[in-house]
Amino acid sequence: MKQIIRFPGFYTIGLIVFVFITTLALVGSFNLAINYTNTESFCISCHEMKANSFEEYKDTVHASNRSGVKASCPDCHVPREFFPKIYAKIMAVKDVYHHLMGTIDSKEKFEEAKLEMAQTVWQKMKQSDSRECRVCHAISAMDFDEQKGRAKRKHQKIEEKGKTCIDCHKGVAHELPDDYDQDTPDQTDLG
Repeated sequence: MKQIIRFPGFYTIGLIVFVFITTLALVGSFNLAINYTNTESFCISCHEMKANSFEEYKDTVHASNRSGVKASCPDCHVPREFFPKIYAKIMAVKDVYHHLMGTIDSKEKFEEAKLEMAQTVWQKMKQSDSRECRVCHAISAMDFDEQKGRAKRKHQKIEEKGKTCIDCHKGVAHELPDDYDQDTPDQTDLG
């Protein structure tokens, strides 16, 4: 008995093509949205960031320096790896909430909340071993002979001491909050 080979029908092929094209469109749209929200222009599109954090950042070495290398908002605040990046995007929904609620919509409100916001970022950086810093600042690539005094000593022992970039470099891209006390352990120093 001869076996008859049946080919998928017109509707089955159409459904497969439709699902394939729809999946490509969704993945492409998702990627475009992620890329768009990873731009400095997007980050400073709300008043709070442009008037406060961005103004502080503009006068730092991360924004302008002799070598012309620039680290923008997403370079420091958004992981490059896919799953950590998606997690960061999900967590950023709180920023949209606070924007809509007007929690930090004035200079005074922003300054009042600045220490808590900074400590949250410092804690995240501590937990990730300053992952975003290390994209540009690899300890293994540092030329200790070009460093001076304390920096040289600290950088040579950073891994041995279980430290990370943010332990010493708070305030490097933004001004420290007025109520920050270096002598008082904050949440990044716990554990």
